[in-house]
Amino acid sequence: SALPEKKMIFKGLAVNKEDMNNLMLTPQIHYPLPGGSALITFEEAKVAQRIIEMREHMVELNCGEPDELDQYRVRVQALPMDILLPSAVEVRLTQRSRSILVSDLPSLDISKEALLDKLELFFSKTKNGGSEVESREFLEDSDQVVLTFTEDGVAEPLIERGHIQVPIGKGKYQIKISPCMSGDISNLQLQPSRCPRTVLLLGIPDVLSEESMQDALEIHFQKASRGGGEVDALAYVPAGRTGVAVFVEDRG
Repeated sequence: SALPEKKMIFKGLAVNKEDMNNLMLTPQIHYPLPGGSALITFEEAKVAQRIIEMREHMVELNCGEPDELDQYRVRVQALPMDILLPSAVEVRLTQRSRSILVSDLPSLDISKEALLDKLELFFSKTKNGGSEVESREFLEDSDQVVLTFTEDGVAEPLIERGHIQVPIGKGKYQIKISPCMSGDISNLQLQPSRCPRTVLLLGIPDVLSEESMQDALEIHFQKASRGGGEVDALAYVPAGRTGVAVFVEDRG
C-alpha cells in the first residue's frame, strides 16, 4: 500500500526479424503527494542537488505587512524525489482467436463511430468472409480497430488474406488485417531511480492561499542567494488535500 501507482505504456517497434521481440518501455509513474507538500523542478540538476543538500529552508511570506516580514517565515524540508522504475519486464502474449486487428485505415471526413459502423457492416457479411460482429473498438491513441466475432473460425481465414478492399462511401480502400494479440505482464522488476531535477518539499503550513503560497515558494527557490536557480515547474498541494504527481520520461 506504500508503493505509488505505476502506469506503463508498451510500444512495439519491428524493424527486422531480429528486433521483433524487443519492446520500448515508456514509464508513466503516478506518485501520491500528501497535503502540505510541493514538487519543484529546476532547469538544472545541480540546483536541485544543492537545495537537497541544504535540507531545511526558511521561506519568507509576504502577507502585506513589510515591516513585520520576519514573523512570516516558514520552515520547509527539501528531500530527493525517488521513484520506482521498471528495470525488466516479461510479457506473455496470446492471440485472441475470435478477433482481428484492422489497420491502414483511410483518413476520411467521417466520425470514428461512423467508420466503425462501416467496418462492422462489411465484416458481418459471410460473402466478405465475415460473420456477426460481437464488438468493435478503436485502440487508444492509434488508428487501429479491433473487431471480435461471435463465432470461432472466422478470424483466421481473414488474417491469412492479410489485406482486403472495403467500400466506404464512394470509394474502396485497401486495409490490413492482422492477428490481435493480448499481453499480460508475467514478471516485472523495479529499481529505485532519483529524479535529478526535481525536489520534494514537505512541512508547508496552510497560512496562505494556494496561489500565493505557490508564488512565494517559486520566488524563494529561484533566488541564487538562497541556493536556488531557474524553476521549470512547481506544484503545491495545500494541507488537508492530496495530489498525484505524474512522472514521465525526461526528454530534455
